[in-house]
Amino acid sequence: MVRHIVLFKIKEEYKAAIPDMVEKFYAMKGKIEGMVSLEAGADFLQSDRSYDVALITEFVSREALEAYQTHPVHLPVKKRMGEVRISSVACDYEIPE
Repeated sequence: MVRHIVLFKIKEEYKAAIPDMVEKFYAMKGKIEGMVSLEAGADFLQSDRSYDVALITEFVSREALEAYQTHPVHLPVKKRMGEVRISSVACDYEIPE
């Protein structure tokens, strides 16, 4: 199993649309082969070191994570997040069994 975590800092002019972004993440759930879980949410703490939105997904393998990157369900979400973010950070790791 592989966990994929992405944190997004959103441009000020798009912050009102954060609930819609989270909804778009959840709309991918169950539609991508090899993705076994998806969780997303908006930060409520809003500290200096906070990111605005988190996406946490799990995949059956590294190959499934790689396929997700170009999956037709993921591509429009990926494009939109590229437009609205100031920055993002990611961490991908294998989950011990």
